[in-house]
Amino acid sequence: MGEALESRILVLPLVLCARLLPWGRGSLGAAMAPSHLSVREMREDEKPLVLEMLKAGVKDTENRVALHALTRPPALLLLAAASSGLRFVLASFALALLLPVFLAVAAMKLGLRARWGSLPPPGGLGGPWVAVRGSGDVCGVLALAPGSSAGDGARVTRLSVSRWHRRRGVGRRLLAFAESRARAWAGGMGEPRARLVVPVAVAAWGVAGMLEGCGYQAEGSWGCMGYTLVREFSKEL
Repeated sequence: MGEALESRILVLPLVLCARLLPWGRGSLGAAMAPSHLSVREMREDEKPLVLEMLKAGVKDTENRVALHALTRPPALLLLAAASSGLRFVLASFALALLLPVFLAVAAMKLGLRARWGSLPPPGGLGGPWVAVRGSGDVCGVLALAPGSSAGDGARVTRLSVSRWHRRRGVGRRLLAFAESRARAWAGGMGEPRARLVVPVAVAAWGVAGMLEGCGYQAEGSWGCMGYTLVREFSKEL
């Protein structure tokens, strides 16, 4: 009874900690005409802007991912056990309750930022690439890498759109460019088929919906303690 009650009490500070950063809101403009968008390799002077875009993209999903992961029953049980142990060390009940939650949320956010909030080294498929409006504004970034083994095709390692340009066709334009690069790479490598894999955080429902609308199918996932944190979508090209 005590452990169950403590697990329920942990949910409230968990929600509060996960909301330390603002949730992203997509811009609701009309779809941008494809002729106004182009994709090219990132220039060196654009690197700081692209890094900020990647970090902003991670911040938009990290709160939801942390909340999803840390409200699973095994995570709540571990947090409750940690809180119970800290009560023997700390004089404050509130501090013993909040400290494990805060540390867990911080660790998960730092891990997501380290994985998706930085630029990967150039791979066999070139890049990174940026989506540019006709006015010259960089509004999206894409990076690709070969699969881990023969026949795995290409993988999207970074895909982010500036929050001011979302829901305007930028993500679809970058995805179409990724598919064309994956086809060209597979042909150059003599692969029997072209395939593109896109990993998506479990809380990124908008991205998952866009992929399903473009013909991608969920084929796998990975996570922690039996709970999914990232789903993988793939498409035969």
